[in-house]
Amino acid sequence: MNARVPSSVFQPDQALAEVSQRWDSDLLRQITDYIAIPAKSPAFASDWAQQGLLDTVLRNAATWVEAQKVEGLTLEIIRLPGRTPVLFFEVAATQAHSQQTVLMYGHLDKQPEFSGWRNDLGPWTPKYEDGRLYGRGGADDGYAVYASVAAIQALKSQGTPHPRIVGLIETCEESGSYDLLPYIDALRPRLGEVALVICLDSGAGNYDQLWLTTSLRGMASGTLKVEILTEGVHSGDASGLVPSSFRIMRQVLDRLEDSATGRLLPASFHCEVPPERLAQARATAAILGDELYKRFPWAHYDCGGATTFALPTTTDPVQALLARTWTPTLSVTGADGFPTLQNAGNVLRPYTAFKLSLRLPPLVAADQAVAELKQLLEDNAPYQARVTFESNGGATGWNAPDTAPWFEQALNAASQAHFGASCGYIGQGGTIPLMNMLSAGFPKAQMMVCGVLGPKSNAHGPNEFLHVPYAKKLTAAVAQVIASLPAASA
Repeated sequence: MNARVPSSVFQPDQALAEVSQRWDSDLLRQITDYIAIPAKSPAFASDWAQQGLLDTVLRNAATWVEAQKVEGLTLEIIRLPGRTPVLFFEVAATQAHSQQTVLMYGHLDKQPEFSGWRNDLGPWTPKYEDGRLYGRGGADDGYAVYASVAAIQALKSQGTPHPRIVGLIETCEESGSYDLLPYIDALRPRLGEVALVICLDSGAGNYDQLWLTTSLRGMASGTLKVEILTEGVHSGDASGLVPSSFRIMRQVLDRLEDSATGRLLPASFHCEVPPERLAQARATAAILGDELYKRFPWAHYDCGGATTFALPTTTDPVQALLARTWTPTLSVTGADGFPTLQNAGNVLRPYTAFKLSLRLPPLVAADQAVAELKQLLEDNAPYQARVTFESNGGATGWNAPDTAPWFEQALNAASQAHFGASCGYIGQGGTIPLMNMLSAGFPKAQMMVCGVLGPKSNAHGPNEFLHVPYAKKLTAAVAQVIASLPAASA
């Protein structure tokens, strides 16, 4: 397994066999142990420092990386005062690639539990079943550091020349990566001249080919609160005279969203889809077809002996893809001011509060959207109610740079070698704040943004799983793309 092959020619079959063996014998166990630790992101665990769980998963990963004894690898855990820690590793280049750097990224913080898990599953109780490792964070994104190092090991095993490689693993991504920029500023002299970024925190259109993420939506989030009373009062005594805080909330949200269609009303929250992305969307829609909307767990019920399913906003594959990647969309992800159904008496509630998550198209600046959102929601409140929007900040989306010929060839070669199909190109509706930062900081770098979050993997929700067979092939594909980086400046 550790014998070095004195050849610069990368052997895909050997790499996949070796990577698969590492997954089966080691990586699967490491990620299983990781899932069992409820290392929630700071936005969901304000006492993260006291809990020590983010430190635990970071130390565990660091210990494992060091135990691999990868030739030329050095590692350290870096801490800035008051901020979540990061793991930084560096692998020295072979001589031919001495002026270039590959940056590998992942994160170890997690989303909260959420409800609706299968009876035999749970967010912190990992279970391996039919090639799927269930549990919170395995696919988003705990596997990334382990897969990244396994890809490097595949290069080392074959003696394949490779560039300098650095790894940056954070613990604040699910909170918007607000701690990351200070680390990037501090580490910038050590990052070098980045020619290729590999981010394993994204998704896949299916499990049948390699998928490159071409765009990511941004996000603006915060809490919208409507207050009309100082305390709850008898609904029979007050309703009709005292306006409902919920009705006022509906009026305020009507300024933002057409409730009949879901379209966001401010023109500034929209942008044109670039022609290249539209062409890629059409090609991807032809591959995935109705799976673009059938992949979701639609509610269903019996209607006269026939099963009726809830419907998507569109069944046109191209429009379905664009709706979740280039269209601004509002979601209410939490609420306060409501008693439980069991404890709901005849009381007019004093306030209603909603947690808002606004997904922004890749080319819309988040800071401007947050400012406009606050003004739109707070100004001229109905009935002079107290309406406040407390922002949780925003993250601008990302549109990939032009694809260099060598990179496109490498992606297709890796996809054909490990999946037997060409690489697919797909936009994703989620947000990875780091990507916009890196594109700005390294405008010449190629961006290999990919991941294991394929159909029904359900990141952030119940029954999240890591598709292990896909992860094995993706790990080998990453190694092959690194081996394909030209020795000259990319």
